[in-house]
Amino acid sequence: MILDEMAFIVTNILAAGRAVRTAAPHALFDAMRAALIAYYEAVEVDLLMADYSLTCLQPVTALPHTSEPLPVESSPEGRAFGSQEPFGQYVAQGGAVDLHLPVTVRGDRLGILTVRLPKHRCTPDTVEELTELAELLGHEIVVAERDTDLYLQARRASRLTLASEMQWQLLPARACKRPEYAIGAQLEPAYDIHGDNFDWSSSAESLTLSVTNGMGEGIEASLLTNLAVNALRNARRAGIGIADQAALADQAVYAQYRGAQYVSTLLLSFELATGRGQVVDAGSPQLWRQRDKMVEHVAFEAQLPLGMFDETAYTAQDFEALPGDRLIFVSDGVYSAVSGAGEAYGERALARAIQAVSLLPAAAVPRALLQELASYRDADAEDDALVLCLDWFGRADPSAN
Repeated sequence: MILDEMAFIVTNILAAGRAVRTAAPHALFDAMRAALIAYYEAVEVDLLMADYSLTCLQPVTALPHTSEPLPVESSPEGRAFGSQEPFGQYVAQGGAVDLHLPVTVRGDRLGILTVRLPKHRCTPDTVEELTELAELLGHEIVVAERDTDLYLQARRASRLTLASEMQWQLLPARACKRPEYAIGAQLEPAYDIHGDNFDWSSSAESLTLSVTNGMGEGIEASLLTNLAVNALRNARRAGIGIADQAALADQAVYAQYRGAQYVSTLLLSFELATGRGQVVDAGSPQLWRQRDKMVEHVAFEAQLPLGMFDETAYTAQDFEALPGDRLIFVSDGVYSAVSGAGEAYGERALARAIQAVSLLPAAAVPRALLQELASYRDADAEDDALVLCLDWFGRADPSAN
């Protein structure tokens, strides 16, 4: 009997998964909805995508959108999005249950899949199966975005500027999670960013991370940052160290702008097994560390921004992250923010804000810090603000077992 039930569960998951994987890119959600109705007796199914500012969940519908977005902070769907746990609520009519399931890919929170089920079908096994299918849908959406705009359009609460379009397309994701670390990052103003950017890449043994601030505004800043980030990627993918990555990117930017434009970058590389790594500090982004209950600004040897002078030589400094460390990277739009009264945000206020969000997971920290900053800084501030949070867990020692 147990074997028959397990086979039935596996059959449902495989059939629903096959339906989604074989669907056209724009029809993934339609295929998932049909599968959930057929195999789980779903009454209604909705897919919501988190918008670029992470403040609301936008329904995936054909243009022009007619469904209303839901707030992240005050809705059951937002509760599931924030906690990254399935959340169920009873529906008054018909005694059904709405299950809100995170659509997440390796820690990157894409949105929520809401499935309305008859009460008798809402069992722990079903919740587990649907949670797995929501994750599968997320993976398929990431692949499908190469071939359709549907899911990217659903993320827009308003129109992106062209510079913002270029910057968001350049980013790896907004979060990433592995056993050794968890990353979360966010840019503001989300719909009108200019030159701030972040990037990361991991292998079996290392993590490389960069935070970039291209000077200028609008398209000019975005073009500059695109050149710098792609130059860093090109060098990184050639398998060279971060000091040489910075040098090659410096040459690429200088060759194009001859020193008239340059890019501030903080570049780090970590060994996953030990937490030891190297840093190149080439400009304005800062690193803050929370270790135990202490929050402090970690200063490095300042070197020239990328592209300021021809053939600048860069030197990497040693750095070590310990298990339990929280590393916060911020652009000058954060630590140099000025209030409407002309008062600087300052290190003390930033340290307090980092302490205040210490219990949040890495993916939620950037948005929380930027909300705190928004209540302080001038509402008309034009500078970008970037926050990236890296929680370092370290790699478990195999000998401990």
